Amino acid sequence: MRFNSSFLSGKGWRNKSSKPDEEFGADKSTSDYNASNDAAPTISKSDLTKSGKSSNADIHTSTHPVVEEVSGEVEYVDELPTMKDWVREHVTHDFKHRFVSYLRSLFPIINWLPNYNVDWLVGDMIAGLTVGTVIVPQSMSYANVAGLPAEYGLYSSFVGVAMYSFFATSKDVSIGPVAVMSLVTSKVITAVQSKDPNHTAPEIATALAMLTGAITFIIGLLRLGFIIEFIPVPAVSGFTTGSALNIISGQIPALMGYKKRVHTQDATYKVVINTFKNLPHTKLDAAFGLVSLFVLYAIRFLCQKLGARYPRYSRYTFLIHVLRSGMVIIVGTLISYGICRNRMDNPPISVLGTVPRGFQHIGVPKVSSKLVSDLAGELPVSVIVLLLEHISIAKSFGRVNDYKIIPDQELIAIGATNLVGMFFNAYPATGSFSRSAIKAKSGVRTPLAGIWTAGVVIMALYCLTGAFKFIPNAILSAVIIHAVGDLIAKWSQMKQFWRVQPLEAMIFFAAVLVSVFSSIENGIYAAVCLSAALLLFRIAKPAGSFLGQLRIANKYVDDNAVELVREVFVPLDQKGLNPNVTVEAPPRGLLIFRLQESFTYPNAGHVNDMLVSKAKEVTRRLNNHRYARKGDRPWNDYEKASKKIDPALDTRPILKAVILDFSAVNHIDTTGVQALVDTRKELEIYAGGEVEFHFTDISNPWIKRSLVAVGFGKAQDDTLLKSRAIEVGSAAPLRDLEDLPSDVLHMPYRSTYRPGGFDEEEEIDTPASDGDSEYDITTTYSKKAPGGVMETHYYPVISTEYPFFHVDVTSAVIDCLHRGIVASNYTSQEEQTN
Repeated sequence: MRFNSSFLSGKGWRNKSSKPDEEFGADKSTSDYNASNDAAPTISKSDLTKSGKSSNADIHTSTHPVVEEVSGEVEYVDELPTMKDWVREHVTHDFKHRFVSYLRSLFPIINWLPNYNVDWLVGDMIAGLTVGTVIVPQSMSYANVAGLPAEYGLYSSFVGVAMYSFFATSKDVSIGPVAVMSLVTSKVITAVQSKDPNHTAPEIATALAMLTGAITFIIGLLRLGFIIEFIPVPAVSGFTTGSALNIISGQIPALMGYKKRVHTQDATYKVVINTFKNLPHTKLDAAFGLVSLFVLYAIRFLCQKLGARYPRYSRYTFLIHVLRSGMVIIVGTLISYGICRNRMDNPPISVLGTVPRGFQHIGVPKVSSKLVSDLAGELPVSVIVLLLEHISIAKSFGRVNDYKIIPDQELIAIGATNLVGMFFNAYPATGSFSRSAIKAKSGVRTPLAGIWTAGVVIMALYCLTGAFKFIPNAILSAVIIHAVGDLIAKWSQMKQFWRVQPLEAMIFFAAVLVSVFSSIENGIYAAVCLSAALLLFRIAKPAGSFLGQLRIANKYVDDNAVELVREVFVPLDQKGLNPNVTVEAPPRGLLIFRLQESFTYPNAGHVNDMLVSKAKEVTRRLNNHRYARKGDRPWNDYEKASKKIDPALDTRPILKAVILDFSAVNHIDTTGVQALVDTRKELEIYAGGEVEFHFTDISNPWIKRSLVAVGFGKAQDDTLLKSRAIEVGSAAPLRDLEDLPSDVLHMPYRSTYRPGGFDEEEEIDTPASDGDSEYDITTTYSKKAPGGVMETHYYPVISTEYPFFHVDVTSAVIDCLHRGIVASNYTSQEEQTN
C-alpha cells in the first residue's frame, strides 16, 4: 500500500502512471508554504464545531454520491503535572505490589528454580566441574599477585562461586579472584602498611572485601548502577591493558627466579628496567617457568587449529584447552617433588610451601576503626575496578548468549559475595573473563553451576593441600602471564577505537600510558576523569541544527514511479545529505532550530549564543540608525562601520518567530529556562518587537510545565492571536486504502470514499489536508445511507490552551504562515547566502 502523509505543497497522491517530471520535477520556486489555488479549502474555527456540518462538501469531485458529516471537538486542555502527580506516580502508586516485586527481584533464583530439570542439572554439572579445574590453580596464582598466601585465593574462590548462584542474573559469569583486582589489592596492602605496619596483609585484604562489598551492595539496593555507564569501553580497556602490562612485568622476575631482587610495586617501566638489569641472576626456576609458558601457548595454539580443522574432535580439543593449566601444574609439581622432597630446608627452586588444610581462618574478621580510616583513601579505585570488571563481563556474555542482565542486581550479587566472604577471610572477588568464557563454552544452563565449582574448591582445600606444597612458583607465574596476556587490547581493537571515535581512543592510550609510567591507581583515575571531561564537553557543546525545507519522495526502481511527495525539515548545512539536492530556507523572518541534547546548565549559554548569532546573521535590526551621536555608541560595539551593511541595501527580514524542535530534549532545568527567557529578550530588543517562540515535539510534560512557568506557550499579547491553526487527529487506526478509486485519492481535500455494501462500519484514516491545520481524519462508511455516508471525526492532538506548543515543526510553520506572522515565499539557500 502506498499513501501520502501530511505535506505542505498541495500535491496529492502519485499513481504509477504519473510522470515524474510533471509531479516531482517542477520548478523548485513553486514549492512554498503559501496556499496555492489547488490547495485544500481553509477550515475555519466555526467549521470545527462539535457536531456541525461542513460547508466544503462541494469540493468532492468523485462521481460517487457522497454525503459528508463532520463532528469533533475544538478545545482540549491537558493539565500540567504537579509534584503531587510525581509523588503518586513514582512513590505511592501501587506501592505494595512494587515493594513486593522489589523484594522478589533481590533473589532471581526463585523465578527459575521451580523449573529446574535433569537436562539443566547435567549441563551445570559439566560446566561447574570444568571451571573448578581452572579456578583452583588460578586462585592460588592470583593470591600470589595480591601478596597473600595461596589459601586466601581458594577462600575467595569458594565464596564467590557459591554465593553468586543465589543472586545472579547471568548464567555464564564466574566470580572469584581475578588479575586486576588482585593487583589493586596488592597496591592497597602496600599503601596501608606504609601507614601502619601493624596491619597484616590478610586483615587488610579482608577489610577491603568488606568495605567494597558494602558499598557495592548499597549501590545495587538503591538502583544506582547506572553510574558505571559514565565510563566508556575504551577507558575500561585502557586501564585493563595497563594493569595487564603491570602484572606481566611483575611476574617475570618470579618466572626467572630473582623476584626478591626486583621491587614489583614500582611503576611498570621501572620493573621492566630492573628485570633486564638482573638477568645475570637467573636461577633454575626459569627452566620451569619458561618451559611451562611455552607449553601453555603451544597447547592453546594446537587446540585452536585442530579444533577448526577437525570439527568432529572439537569437544576433545576444547577439553585439553581448558585443562592445560592444570596439566602443566601437575607435571611441574611431580618434577618439583622429585627434586625437592629431600631438600625442603633449602630447595633448589622456589615452591609454594605449606597450604593449610580446610577453612583455617573462618570467623568474624578483625576490622578496627583505624584500619577503616587507613583504607578510606584506597576505596574509590577498588570499587571502580570491582564494578567495571564484573558488569562489562556480564553484559558481554549476555549479548553473546541472548539474555539480558540486570546491572543493579549484579552489583547486589557482588556486594553480597564479598560481604559473606569477609567471614571466610577472603579478599575482594569479581567476575573473571577467562573462567566465564570456559563456563559458557562448557554448556552451562543456570547459575547453579557455581555450586559444583564450589565443591571442587572444597575438595582441593581438604584433599590436595599436601600436594600444593611442591608447586613451583615459577609455574604459577607462567599461568598468570598466560592468563593475563588476553587482557591486553589487540591492535585491531585499538584501530577500531580510533576509527569509531578518536577522542575516546585518546582516553584509551592515556590510561595505558599513565598506568605504565605512574601507577594503576592513577591510570584508573585518569581514565575516569578524562571520560567525565569528554562527557561534559559533549553536553556543554551540543551540535544543534538550523533547519530548512526539503521536498522528498519515494521512487520505485521497478517501475520508475515517484510517489509520496512530502516536505521534511533537514539541517540547512546539508550535513549527511547529497549536495545536489536543494534545501530551502525557512520563510523570511522565521528561524527553526533543533536541539540535539537536553537543555541544561552546561549548554544553556552555548545554545543562546547559537540562536542569537544566527538571528543577527540572517535578519536585520529594526532600527539601523540607533546612534544619534557618536558618543551614544556602546563600548562593546566594536564593529567597523565599513563592515556594516548599508541600511538602504539591507533586504534581510525582521525576525518574527523562532521554532525550537524539542524532539531530542528530555530535560530542561532552571538555567536552561532562564537562558530561553534571556534569548527571547535579547532577540526582541534586536527585532524591535515581539518574537514568538514556538516549541514542537515536547514529550516530557515537565518540560512543558517549566516553559509555561516563565510565560512560554502563549503570545505576550493575546489580543493579537485572532486566528489559530489547531492540530487535530483521528480517533481510529489506519486501514488499508489500496482498493480506493484513484479519483477519490486525487481529491483536493484528500478525503476517502468506499461505496456501501459492508455489513459493519469500517473506519479509515485519510491523509492530512493542506488547510490551516494538520488533519488526520477518520472516515466512517455505512451501507444504510444512499450511496454511502462519510462522517469525519477529529480531535485536537495536544492541549489547545497553549497555542505555541505544536505536534511537529510542520504544524508550527503552518500556524505562523496562517496567522501572517512570517512571509510565505521562499528563497533558496544560495540566494539567502548571497
